Amino acid sequence: MATTAQLIPVAAGKGGVGKSFLAANLAVALAGLGHRTIAVDMDLGGANLYSFLGLPNRFPGIGDYLQARSGELASLLVPTGVSGLQFLPGDGKTPFMANIAYAQKVKLLNNIRKLPADYILMDLGAGSSFNALDFFAVSERGLLVTTPEPPAIMNMLVFLKNFLLRRISRALAGDHDFRGHLREVCRRPMDGQIPSVPALAAEIAKEDPVAGSRVAAVCELFRPRIVFNLGEHPDELKLTGQISNSLETVLGLRADYFGFIFYDPMVRRSVREQKPLFSQWPDSMAASEILRIARRIEKYWCAPIADSAERLEKGVRETFTAAAS
Repeated sequence: MATTAQLIPVAAGKGGVGKSFLAANLAVALAGLGHRTIAVDMDLGGANLYSFLGLPNRFPGIGDYLQARSGELASLLVPTGVSGLQFLPGDGKTPFMANIAYAQKVKLLNNIRKLPADYILMDLGAGSSFNALDFFAVSERGLLVTTPEPPAIMNMLVFLKNFLLRRISRALAGDHDFRGHLREVCRRPMDGQIPSVPALAAEIAKEDPVAGSRVAAVCELFRPRIVFNLGEHPDELKLTGQISNSLETVLGLRADYFGFIFYDPMVRRSVREQKPLFSQWPDSMAASEILRIARRIEKYWCAPIADSAERLEKGVRETFTAAAS
């Protein structure tokens, strides 16, 4: 049966920023809003989404599906105890899943698209592995999780740069000359690299306008949604201006700012006790913001958000002021 599920990949430029925590609790929140939701552990080689959902690591999952090369992916869906929410485990205890072939990725994604759901949250591995980059491309809009600290933001930007170069490489897959040129560009020493992805598109366009247009289209197609986690003060959102400038000038991208989750001691307790924060402590500060993100997904997932940075900062300041009073 065909499905109209929205696929939402959740990625991060580095580990430790709360990516899996957000993916799990956002899935719980969307299910609580009445949507058929599936949380999929796509961190092959390091799957642990089950622990954030309060489930044991004893169910077969994607690793078993890929090894068996037969069967229905939907048969591996696991009830979570949350109404409307199912879980698709990752590699479980199946070894050597961290570097699957591209054909396996295509097969897996085609079958994930067929799963019966309104929303499918895909928890990807942290960093810029080919698995994470290729899975992030399943949607024109994906969630990127970062903390407000400069190292995490830099890693997020590096992820997006690697993602774009990977997509450009796939877009030019049939053009061996330009793929070779792209490899040469990526291997240049620091002082010889092209300064930006738009500059790369311009260089390619000099040789082949059609290929240059295809590269530019890759940048125009994708619009990531950024969520800041472990925030402490609304002033941290002042850095969105610098992020937007880097995205546009260096990568040729635009993004929407989708959420700001304050540091909340209940998060650590939920992780330690392996219980979903949103189910056990729904009135906590972090759970309240995750619910706001879920509602933004309902309203804005298929459309850009005008003035998203300003609107997010205004809402975060209101929340901060109310909590302090």
